[in-house]
Amino acid sequence: MTRKKNLLIVLPSALVLSGAVFLAVRPRSPHAVKVGESAPRFDLPTLPEGAARLGDFRGQVVVLNFWATWCPPCVEETPSLEKFAEQMRPEGVAVIGVSVDQDQTALERFVLAHRLSFPVARDPAQVLSGRYGTFIFPETYILDRSGRVAEKIIGPIDWQDPRIIEFVRGLARPSERAAR
Repeated sequence: MTRKKNLLIVLPSALVLSGAVFLAVRPRSPHAVKVGESAPRFDLPTLPEGAARLGDFRGQVVVLNFWATWCPPCVEETPSLEKFAEQMRPEGVAVIGVSVDQDQTALERFVLAHRLSFPVARDPAQVLSGRYGTFIFPETYILDRSGRVAEKIIGPIDWQDPRIIEFVRGLARPSERAAR
C-alpha cells in the first residue's frame, strides 16, 4: 500500500519537474526583427531559376517585401512597388519580393502578368519570414547600406508617397563622412 502511495506522490512531482525543464529548454519562437538590428541573412531560390542572397546586395539599400498572391493588400500594393523598384534601382536601391506562396505556378503567372522586374524569392514554408518575425502580409523591411533594419512597414503602402521615396533616397546617398 505504501508503495502505491509513494508512487502517487512521486509521479506527479516528476511530471511537474519534467514540464518545467521542457519549458526552460524548448526552442523559442523568433522575435520580430526590430529597427536598428542586423537583418537576418538569407539564400532563397528566385523565379525563374536563380537565387537571392542578402550578401549579394552588400552596400545597397534593400527593400525586402514579404507578400503572397492570395493576399489582396499585397496584390493592391504590387504596381506601386514595381514602379518604386524601377525608379530607385539607379540610385542603388534593390527591391526583393519574398513570396510565401506554396503554389509556384500561380506565383509564376502573377509575376509574368504584372511584369515584375525585381527578384522574387520563394519562401513557401515561411522559414525566412518566420526568422524575421513576419506573419502578416505584406510586411516590408527597409535595410540600410550596412544591412541594418532602418524601417519596418506592416501592411500595404503607396510606394510613390514622396515621404517614403525621400527616406529611402536618404539611406542610399553616400554619407558625408564617407565622402571625405
